[in-house]
Amino acid sequence: MTGPVIVINPNSTEQVTRAMDQALEPLRLAAGPEIESLTNPGGPPGVETQEHVDRVAGDVVRMVREHEDRASAFVVACFSDPGLHAAREATARPVFGIAESGMLAALSLGNRFGVLAILSGSVPRHLRYIRSLGIESRLAADLPIGLSVVELADASRTLVRLGEVGEILRDHHGADVLVLGCAGMAAYRSPLEERLGITVIDPTQVAVSAALAAVRLGQTTGPRRRTA
Repeated sequence: MTGPVIVINPNSTEQVTRAMDQALEPLRLAAGPEIESLTNPGGPPGVETQEHVDRVAGDVVRMVREHEDRASAFVVACFSDPGLHAAREATARPVFGIAESGMLAALSLGNRFGVLAILSGSVPRHLRYIRSLGIESRLAADLPIGLSVVELADASRTLVRLGEVGEILRDHHGADVLVLGCAGMAAYRSPLEERLGITVIDPTQVAVSAALAAVRLGQTTGPRRRTA
């Protein structure tokens, strides 16, 4: 029996885990694999600084090791992809980061992508990552909505800010596809896409889709284990 795709929320906010898990409902197929979302109880309420990213990276690797025997793949559900490369070293299971997956998917859906960040402090961190992926020439802009991870639970306020900043990315920076810059924004993808009239990517959905495909195709992001 194929084990579940385990989606790790590196922060400690259960509401974020529930929101992203609900957004994964269309990907739950009778043929499997199952999708299971976990919260990191030792993490901060939101991963909002480089210090947070560095701190939870070890938690992500620990959770991957704890669940490796029963999982078929892992998804790191934080837009900074904390611990992603260390997790890939720690397991032969496929491991996907939502930022990497979401931005690479955006390249196939538009000419220039925009990122909707949470806070202004997130932007330099995102830009470092985008440069490391070698895709900065396709970035329209990365702009903050000015809300923390916890504040994303305020649906009316969050959707207003996402719409306002999304319009700036579309109209003033030329973005023709947007990537939500936090797993906690998952519930807002569809209404935002309807408001703006351009493609909006929930990176957790994209990463989980890639993980499901990898499992069904027998692929891995790590070294294959050879049999004698």
